[in-house]
Amino acid sequence: MSANDLGGDVTEWLSRNAVPLSGGLTAGAPTVDLQPLKEVLDGVRIVGLGESTHGTREFFQLKHRLLEYLVTELGFTTLAMEASASAGPAVDAYVRGGVGNAAQVLTGLGFWTWRTEEVLDVIEWMRAYNDGRPADEQIRFVGIDPQRSGDSLAVLEAFLTSVAPQRLPALHSALGVLATAYPGSRPDPEQGLMHEATRLLEYVRGYEDTPAGVVAVRHARILVRAADLVTRNGQHPDPERTVLAARDRYMAEAVADILDDDSGDSGDSAAKVVLWGHNSHVAKGRTTDSLPPSLGGHLRERYGDAYYALGLLFGEGSFRAHRIWPGPWSGVGGLTGRIAEGNPIGPAPATTVEAQLAAATPTDHLLDLRPATTDDAPQAVREWAGATHDTRSFGALVTRWFYRRDVSQVRLTDEYDGLAYVAVSTDSRPVSPYRPVRP
Repeated sequence: MSANDLGGDVTEWLSRNAVPLSGGLTAGAPTVDLQPLKEVLDGVRIVGLGESTHGTREFFQLKHRLLEYLVTELGFTTLAMEASASAGPAVDAYVRGGVGNAAQVLTGLGFWTWRTEEVLDVIEWMRAYNDGRPADEQIRFVGIDPQRSGDSLAVLEAFLTSVAPQRLPALHSALGVLATAYPGSRPDPEQGLMHEATRLLEYVRGYEDTPAGVVAVRHARILVRAADLVTRNGQHPDPERTVLAARDRYMAEAVADILDDDSGDSGDSAAKVVLWGHNSHVAKGRTTDSLPPSLGGHLRERYGDAYYALGLLFGEGSFRAHRIWPGPWSGVGGLTGRIAEGNPIGPAPATTVEAQLAAATPTDHLLDLRPATTDDAPQAVREWAGATHDTRSFGALVTRWFYRRDVSQVRLTDEYDGLAYVAVSTDSRPVSPYRPVRP
């Protein structure tokens, strides 16, 4: 269904239900335009903020603005990010008044996608917000991705130096690779690396009755998850046993840990989580049945409508990503040391959701999709929301030249509760020393 094929009922409904972002995309603006979110998010404990590229400045700016609103006006308490669970505590310590600097802790997260001026602004805002507030009123930062586990190795090195120095050589020789190894890079059907990490976890659990032991156990658990990802295959006859499946499941468990940590005997929780990740992760379900459950799918299954998935889409412009040559390639590990480039792209094809949103409301806006599935919505709108459409989605890698034609299939009622549309995407801005030198 192209933008030109949309019936009048659908176009009118999209236009009438759009929430224009009249306050812009930048944090600190008045929030009058965001007030409809109070009703939309009533009863919601987790808001997933997606992105159809990992390199769009405007997505990051809008997420910052939405985070500020969710924290200051709706009582959200935690930012959970698709970033290193191992390095997350260092960021959390910084935003809660610790020593260091924002660029340093941001780099420690291990993802080039987040080493940007826009995300740096988020970290600095969190620190400024927390300044002078009691600890129980401060916003927390949590990394949820069990990758890049160098900080966990450092914590366990210090712990073992104190309680069992004889175990240090084995820590480095057996598990040192987890500091930089990426998921699927060392496939092993026997998963020997994970068994080594599990043995370490079992050992440090003997000290769980001490404060240092509690921290050590937390980081040892991260190493077990990281080792599992490193030794899994990207492909398997059972999709549930792939790297993709395990990674999303572990990230969902990390989000659940945030809520469970604050749960009392009644099962209620004061924690409310803003989840930052790619659209493919925060989506509440999959359009393609052959794929394993997404991070958001696990959260929807566990928390029901208390999880709200917001997909972020764009019209045209440019975004940063690593370009790869068509055909076989060596994976993310082969990109070490390279700099992501700007990738220009024209208006979205008429068959895409992006074009349909733009035809109804060409400016930046939000759209709650839940009313589109109710009996009050016109039949044409319900059919549109339940149909399969094209959409554009890019990760950390794009295929040189051909990325402009890439579209994927999305059934909106399966994947999202709401959408944010940004008309123009520009490149995210890397922080020094990662900014490319201009000729």
